[in-house]
Amino acid sequence: MAEENPSFTDESNQGEEELFDLLIPPGVPRKMIMEIAQKFDLELTRRTERLYFANMAGDERELLAFRGRKEVLEEAQEYLMQELRKFIGDESPD
Repeated sequence: MAEENPSFTDESNQGEEELFDLLIPPGVPRKMIMEIAQKFDLELTRRTERLYFANMAGDERELLAFRGRKEVLEEAQEYLMQELRKFIGDESPD
């Protein structure tokens, strides 16, 4: 799934466990970020990424990301989306 989802990027080091990053969308409440990091035992890290939407065409921004194993990040992503839907009041699935 890492190839299909641009939010996942491979941050592995040779000889070590393969780790991936899940970018956190700007605007996610801090409380939710900390809850997910603790619940799924993920490392919180920073990534510099170029943004290409709205009036930010090509601007580089420092974004937060969860770092961990691919399987755990997939679960965390699903949980994050559910919690964001609750937060904005949209209970409908994708």
